[in-house]
Amino acid sequence: MADEQNEVPDSTAVRVALWRAMHVRVDPPPHVLEDETGLRLAAPDDGWQRRPDMDPRGTSGFRAAVVARARFIEDLVADQADHGVAQYVVLGAGLDTFAQRRPQIASRLRVFEIDQPATQDWKRRRLIELGYGIPDWLRLVPVDFEAGGDWWEQLSTAGFDPGRPAVVACTGVTMYLTKDATAATLRRLAGLAPGSTLAMTFMLPTELIDDADRPALEATKPQARAAGTPFISFYTPQEMLTMAREAGLQDAQHVSGSLLASRYFADRSDGLRPSSGEDFLVAAT
Repeated sequence: MADEQNEVPDSTAVRVALWRAMHVRVDPPPHVLEDETGLRLAAPDDGWQRRPDMDPRGTSGFRAAVVARARFIEDLVADQADHGVAQYVVLGAGLDTFAQRRPQIASRLRVFEIDQPATQDWKRRRLIELGYGIPDWLRLVPVDFEAGGDWWEQLSTAGFDPGRPAVVACTGVTMYLTKDATAATLRRLAGLAPGSTLAMTFMLPTELIDDADRPALEATKPQARAAGTPFISFYTPQEMLTMAREAGLQDAQHVSGSLLASRYFADRSDGLRPSSGEDFLVAAT
């Protein structure tokens, strides 16, 4: 998403990029994800690390969750690329930097990043200014969601081949959409070519969040509302699986945040662990 008037990405996209950079700067190795490219793109004011939402201790769980989900997606994309999948779609791409950080994998794919027109204009300009450029295999696809833009149509126009398998990632988006909008997206994705994979995050209802994480998550809700991006949709894992299967995605699985914590944060000496509250739907066609 983006501020259409000022042609800048919204605060949520920037915060996620800064958290990824904070992981490299304040957490000891091994780093789950090494990404300071988003920081370069965002180019925040000096002193950004002193922002309240960058507090190294207070926001450590959110920071860890962000890098865990990004690492999970990148591992999935790398695995699918090794199995011959050649298209990767990022819905709500924001300041995603996979194409810049992992060109040895990304260049084997055609990568489609979908977001609001202002975000895409801004990102295109920043990638050129920083010397990354826009390689032919990277397509920044502008879709005006607020005006009812058809992302599927724009994706096809950008060169996506619906007859070939793809990986589709959608992280940190469904909590901002109505359940009807998410169901419509799932129905569309169920029509992907056989051999395609979807990885989509969803936010759990409060009662399913660990007691220790609940106060911090509750505190973020009014902040999100004040920023114009209120959380409006929460799902139990069974509800999300049912929605996916009703949409036509029969091979649907729930991947919990605790599983990602065990996979990527086991045996850390600093005790860094992702906060609970956001899980994955992974489905194949």
